[in-house]
Amino acid sequence: MTSDDVVAAAQHGDPEAWRELYRAHATRLVVWLRARGTGDETPEDIAAASWLVAAEKIAGFEGDSDAFAAWLFGIARHHLANARRRAARRDPALLAATGPGVDPGPEPAACDGDWARRLLATLPERERDVVTCREVLDMDVPTTAAALGLRPVAVRVAHHRGLKRLRGRFDADPADPAGTTAPAGAAAPEPL
Repeated sequence: MTSDDVVAAAQHGDPEAWRELYRAHATRLVVWLRARGTGDETPEDIAAASWLVAAEKIAGFEGDSDAFAAWLFGIARHHLANARRRAARRDPALLAATGPGVDPGPEPAACDGDWARRLLATLPERERDVVTCREVLDMDVPTTAAALGLRPVAVRVAHHRGLKRLRGRFDADPADPAGTTAPAGAAAPEPL
């Protein structure tokens, strides 16, 4: 069964097709939500709500498996925005504390995921989101564009700029690519 057949089967209520779609996209969705910061809701809760909406609206979906991924991530993007608005209404300081660039994951600081997350956090939000989708989640340009609500050209530009910034930071000090420490006698690098 091809990936497009899986989407078609899911539209007709095939539980095995839903399991296949879930296996293909669930982990990537949670990783993406963790990288964005989710307010006071967990990335898993937002992902679950997104899957629920996808299950309710799959009959009206038109497209292949790549379009399904973009559609699912778009649903999650809307749930994330709603979660941030709810958090801001309850506590405006919470939104600032859990916004982009803050490590929302439970992993210990010494793990490689934390290092990558800190490095990505040095990027502006759009570049961080695009680099995460393209490099971490291995999404293509059209899927990334649909998931983030951007045009494909904007995705390509943000991807190029984000990678260039990351290379520049790594070339400046390979031992501290996130720019978290400054050499003795030097001022700390300013965030971009």
